Amino acid sequence: MSEETKSLNFIEHIIEEDLANGLKKEALRFRFPPEPNGYLHIGHTKAIGISFGLGEKYNAPVNLRFDDTNPAKEEQEYVDAIKEDISWLGYKWANELYSSDYFQQLYDWAVLLIKEGKAYVDSQSSEAMAEQKGTPTQPGVDGPYRNRSIEENLDLFQRMKDGEFNEGSHVLRAKIDMQHPNMLMRDPLMYRILKKAHHRTGTDWCIYPMYDWTHGESDYLEQISHSLCSLEFKPHRELYDWFKDQVYKYQPEALPMLPKQREFARLNLSYTIMSKRKLLKLVEEKIVSGWDDPRMPTISGLRRRGYTPNSIRKFVETVGVAKRDNVIDVALLEFCIREDLNKTAPRVMAVLDPVKVVITNYPEDKVEWLEAENNQEDDTAGFRKVPFSREIYIEKEDFKEQAGNKYFRLTLGKEVRLKNAYIIKAERVVKDDKGHITEIHCTYTEDTSIKVKGTLHWVSVPHAIKAEVREYDRLFLNEAPDAHPDKDFMEFINPESLKIVEAFVEPSLADAKVGDRFQFQRLGYFNVDNDTTSDKLVFNKTVGLKDSWAKQKPSENKNQQQSKQNQPQRKAIDVIQKLGKKYTNLPEAKQQNVKAEIIELAKNVSYEELEPLFNTAVKKVGTRIAAMLTLGVLIKNGQKKNSAIIEFIEKALDDKNEILVAEAKAI
Repeated sequence: MSEETKSLNFIEHIIEEDLANGLKKEALRFRFPPEPNGYLHIGHTKAIGISFGLGEKYNAPVNLRFDDTNPAKEEQEYVDAIKEDISWLGYKWANELYSSDYFQQLYDWAVLLIKEGKAYVDSQSSEAMAEQKGTPTQPGVDGPYRNRSIEENLDLFQRMKDGEFNEGSHVLRAKIDMQHPNMLMRDPLMYRILKKAHHRTGTDWCIYPMYDWTHGESDYLEQISHSLCSLEFKPHRELYDWFKDQVYKYQPEALPMLPKQREFARLNLSYTIMSKRKLLKLVEEKIVSGWDDPRMPTISGLRRRGYTPNSIRKFVETVGVAKRDNVIDVALLEFCIREDLNKTAPRVMAVLDPVKVVITNYPEDKVEWLEAENNQEDDTAGFRKVPFSREIYIEKEDFKEQAGNKYFRLTLGKEVRLKNAYIIKAERVVKDDKGHITEIHCTYTEDTSIKVKGTLHWVSVPHAIKAEVREYDRLFLNEAPDAHPDKDFMEFINPESLKIVEAFVEPSLADAKVGDRFQFQRLGYFNVDNDTTSDKLVFNKTVGLKDSWAKQKPSENKNQQQSKQNQPQRKAIDVIQKLGKKYTNLPEAKQQNVKAEIIELAKNVSYEELEPLFNTAVKKVGTRIAAMLTLGVLIKNGQKKNSAIIEFIEKALDDKNEILVAEAKAI
C-alpha cells in the first residue's frame, strides 16, 4: 500500500473504490446543503471542509444548495450570511441552488407515486399517526385512510395544493410498510400544509415537502455522486435509497446517476454549544450582542473575533474525518489560530491597564523615534518607528514596590529593559490620598548591553492613542454545558466572558482598518472590530499568547502522575460497566455518588462503545441503569435517538425496577 493510499480517509476510500469499479471521474459531484434557519457555526466547518475539500482534491464541482423547505424558520438573512461565510473560508461553489427550485418537480413526482399506489393522503391528527406508528419493538398498524382510492388521493392532494384545507388537516405519506423494523420506513410524511410565505417562492405554495423527500430527490436531480452527511442521518439512508429508487424509472436516461449517501462523525467542541436553537436563545435573551458576537461559535462570530480562514481550515484538517462522534478540545482551535497569527500578525505595543512612568533623567522636550521589528517570524515584515519620550505607560501588573528574586519585572531599586528602547531603574513612587500608585519615577541608561532578565512593553504618553479593548473569554465555564440532565445550559454561562477596558496603543495603529490583526506584545492577539469609527478604535482579543485555561486545571503531584503513567488506562465504558454491576446493592447515598461518577465517565464514551450494553440481560439491572445514565449524557451531547436507542428506552420503561424506569423517563 502506497503512502498516498494510507493517508486517505474513509470517504476518500469509498470514492476511490467507486472510481476503480467504473465510476467516471468527471461524474463526481458533491454538495453542501445547509438549511437557512440560522447562522453557520464551527460544527458546520467540518461538513463544508469535507465536501469542498473533495471538490478541490478531485477537481469536481460542489453545489451550494439551500434546503429551504420550512418557510416558518427560514430567512434571506441566513442565506446571505451562509454565502458570506463559505466565501470567507475560501471555498467556491459550482452552482447556487435551492430545494425550492424543485418544488414543482417534487410535486409532479409525488402525483406519480400516488398514481402508482405508493403515496396517500392521511387525514388523522399527528397524535393518532404517532400512536399507530408503533415503537422500535412493536410494529405499527395501518391507519384508516391508508387504502383510499387513487382518485380520492389525487383529488385531496390537488385540493391541499390549492389551499382548500387548514394546516394539520391532511398530510401526504409514502406507502411503504407500517411493520418495517426501521420506524422511518413506516409510511413517512412527504408533504404537510403550511400557509406561510416562502422567502423565495412567496405564496405560490401552501404545501411544502418534508426533508427526507426533498433532500434525496434534490441530490438526484443535481446528479450528486456522493451525498455526505453526519451520523444522525444514518438511519435515514434506507428511506433515502427507497425514494430515489422510486423516481429513477421516470427519467433514467436524463438522470442516470443514483447518489450514494454516506455518513461521517460531526464536529463537537468542548465549552461550546452547537444547537442552532440554543444559540438563538443566547441571541434572543441578549446574553450576546448577536449572531456575530465574538463569543459565539458561529463563523461570523469567529471572523469578528479575529480568526482567519486558514486557521479554521487547518483545524478541520487536523480533526480529520471520523466514523464516530467525539468531542474535540476547544484548545486545539485556539492553538490553530495562535500558530497562524504568530506567522502573520504584526507586533505592536499596547497597554491595557496603565500606570505612568516618568523617566526623570530624560529631557522633557525630547522625542526619539526608535526602530521596532514588525514580526520576527517574517523576514519580509520589515520595521517601523515608535516614539519614545520622558513619560510612558506600562502595565500596572508589571510593577511591584517590593518583590522576591523570581520577579523579573520592574521593582524599586532594580533594572528592567523596555522593548525596543532603553534600560530603566525604578527609584520611587508617587501615590494618591488612597495609597494608589499614580506614577513610578525611574532613571534610564543608554547602555543597553547591561544584562537584565525582564523586558516590558510600553507606550509613549504624549503619542498614545486611546482605544477600547474587548477582552473575550470562553462563554461557558463547563466543558459540556448542555450535557447535564438536571441543569439548563444557561446556568454555565461565564459572567467574565467579556471585559471592556480603555487602553493605550502605539500611534502606528492610528490607520488600522476593520479586520486587521495584531499581536499586542506580551498580551495576545487582537483585531480591529466592526464598531471602529474614525473617532474610536475598538479591538477584540482573539486569543492569548498561551492557553490560560490549561493552568486552571487542578494539577497532581509528581508521585500521582508517575503512578498514573505506570498503570494501564482502563476504558471509561469498562469502568462504567463495573460500577453498574453493584449499583442496585448500594445504599441511596452511595448510589448518588456512583451516579455522578458514571455521568462524568460518560463524557469519554462513544455511542459505538455503549450500544453493545443495550443487549444486557434483564436480570443485570445495575448494568442497564449505568448504560441508561451514559446514554443520557450522549443524548445531551447531541447523539440522535435511533431505532436501537428507542428500543432500549422502551424496554426499560416496561421494567419493574423503579430506578431504571426513572432514568429512562428522564431521557
